[in-house]
Amino acid sequence: MKILHVVTLVSDDGAYGGPTSVATGQVEECAARGHQVALLSLWRGRNPAPPYIGSVPLRTRPAHSLLPQSLIGLMHPLIIRDMWRSMKRADVVHIHAGRDLVSLAALTVAALRRKKFFTQTHGMVEARRRIAVRIFDSMYVPLLRRAHGCLVLTEQEGQAVAEVVGPKGPPLLTLPNGVRSNCTETRGTHRREDLEVIFLARLHPHKRPEAFVEMAELVHQKVPDARFTLYGPDGGSLPSVLSLIAGKGLEEIVGYGGGLTHAEALRAQARASIYVLPSESESFGMAVLEALSVGTPVVCTDGCRIADELARRGAAVVTDGSPQAMADAVCELLTDAEKRGAIAEAGTRAVEESFSIRAVADRLEQIYQGV
Repeated sequence: MKILHVVTLVSDDGAYGGPTSVATGQVEECAARGHQVALLSLWRGRNPAPPYIGSVPLRTRPAHSLLPQSLIGLMHPLIIRDMWRSMKRADVVHIHAGRDLVSLAALTVAALRRKKFFTQTHGMVEARRRIAVRIFDSMYVPLLRRAHGCLVLTEQEGQAVAEVVGPKGPPLLTLPNGVRSNCTETRGTHRREDLEVIFLARLHPHKRPEAFVEMAELVHQKVPDARFTLYGPDGGSLPSVLSLIAGKGLEEIVGYGGGLTHAEALRAQARASIYVLPSESESFGMAVLEALSVGTPVVCTDGCRIADELARRGAAVVTDGSPQAMADAVCELLTDAEKRGAIAEAGTRAVEESFSIRAVADRLEQIYQGV
């Protein structure tokens, strides 16, 4: 089967986060099963784009931003020509569709090509009342309705998408996220004596990196040997994070490591003693799954959609997201190596049993074969 995936951005700092991680994982697994797969996207990075993601051809154009500090307005005019040519050869088109110009272009080209295409919205399509969104949706929503199916993570996301597309929308098909559970090149590289706690996400108000700094201050009072690092591209919160670190005199305790490639991010997670994600909400939580896949204990908030499942399995410590609650959880794990080990083991087991990319690809093949 010839399969084309379109995602808005691939970058060397993981700026587009979960949708890119999901797309790359899906295409690599489909390619491993013998399908002819390609990934089409914009590229942003210090170096030229790699020609392949694993064994999958990566077709890119440099990202140009039409709006400052925003991923919504990224575009390159020649990517439309690339879409037109690539979709001609594809049996199935899979668009990782947010409210952005690349997604709008991909939907338009797929419709003009009269292709059977699927959309996957990654929690990015919810009802919005702002005038600018309503104008965009006047073009975007009719194209979403032409999809052969819309892939959603959860029932809640399905309800949100249904509210946007209305009764004329495409069938909603549940597809969880998945990761590989055999990251042998990274798992087992912990240096637990270092007691490093990390934040790995875009530094955006939604991710609450300031809460991580406040948590670090509280933990340091009880576990003075612990060190804390924030990784991720700036999404608008970096100045306030650096100001907070300086204002609290935590420069020797809390550091900023910048954005990381996907491979670098996995290594950083594997080195860490604990991964903390203070997000107020997460449609799924790919970074959480990736931390679990490399055997690193996770502290997250109850706003993460998979938090209940992880808590039930004992695979993560779930908090209300307050700095004090996160600090209490981190302190307990840092001072109890046995509990850290038990949570890490439960986390890798959860990935193998419930969040495996193999199960996701099985489901994808069924969906694709339906067209």
